[in-house]
Amino acid sequence: MIDAYFASLLQIVAASPAVNSSSITLDQRSANIGLVRGEVYFLDGSVLHVREFVNTHSGVDRYMYVFHYRRTDGSQVFRYDNTDHYPDLSTAPHHKHLAEGVPPQPAFPPDLTTVLKEIELLLAA
Repeated sequence: MIDAYFASLLQIVAASPAVNSSSITLDQRSANIGLVRGEVYFLDGSVLHVREFVNTHSGVDRYMYVFHYRRTDGSQVFRYDNTDHYPDLSTAPHHKHLAEGVPPQPAFPPDLTTVLKEIELLLAA
């Protein structure tokens, strides 16, 4: 059920020691389908923009996702998404953008836990 998935996302954000606050909108479209949109703000002032369109009928099937992490000055650190605009990548449509101007990299689709752990490691460095 989508409501359980929504609750798990909020728990994941609340459990991260690097998170200062968040503003997340949870839009239930049916018993199993929902849209997640929002921002997660970190202790250093950086921000993660999150979007997911999810079906939880049998597991978690993310039709669309974007995890876009930016520094306090607005510059991009990374962005994961599954927009199908790099068909030659081995993991297409899934990919990761690094700093501006760096070609996108193949990437397996991450979940919010994975992305938060990656950010926590960056902030600890």
